[in-house]
Amino acid sequence: MNVLVLGASRGIGLEFVRQYREAGDTVTATARDAEGLARLQDLGAKAFKLDVADPASVSGLGWQLDGEKIDLALYVAGIMSRGGATQPPARDEFDRVLRTNVWGAMQAIVQVAPLVEAAAGKFVFVSSRMGCIGEVDSSYSWVYRVSKAALNMAVAAAQPDYPRATFVALSPGWVRTHMGGGGAPLTVKQSVSDMRATVAKLTTSARGAFLDRDGRRFGSW
Repeated sequence: MNVLVLGASRGIGLEFVRQYREAGDTVTATARDAEGLARLQDLGAKAFKLDVADPASVSGLGWQLDGEKIDLALYVAGIMSRGGATQPPARDEFDRVLRTNVWGAMQAIVQVAPLVEAAAGKFVFVSSRMGCIGEVDSSYSWVYRVSKAALNMAVAAAQPDYPRATFVALSPGWVRTHMGGGGAPLTVKQSVSDMRATVAKLTTSARGAFLDRDGRRFGSW
């Protein structure tokens, strides 16, 4: 299988690369800096430098991939934001989070989705349960919540334009990463293993859906 991982310098993205390489798949992955690229190359992945928040960087992704068919693309790039609704978000913070978590994904769709479509493949976007409107219990990290809810909509809205591909937004659970913190119940290995099992079982009936890591469909977005 030909796999592309966007945002793989550490954490969940890097673990996706590790597990798919261990399974014998061909993996192309992206990172923003030399250290991240070196980690990917050490795992046997073909590594590209990419900053999803930089329009010039994203626009070059298509020619770097050179028209190859992609069986599975994963958009993992994302950043966190703290704070709740008692204070307005700073404009720079809002722009930074939405640019990476939403704008970057929308730019990547235009570049990558035709290659996934050519393989009748799957395009998976790592979202968050915190973006599920039907399960909101606080305003904690409200800019991040907004960004993930918007990502879910972008995935669902883009799906009809690529009918031979299967797009899904997928929550990894609360994971012990730099973003999730040390108190999270899931290891990166557990989360990615669960998500890989769900991705492997995806059918066309899931197109445009927002799923938990175990494949459960969120009832209300």
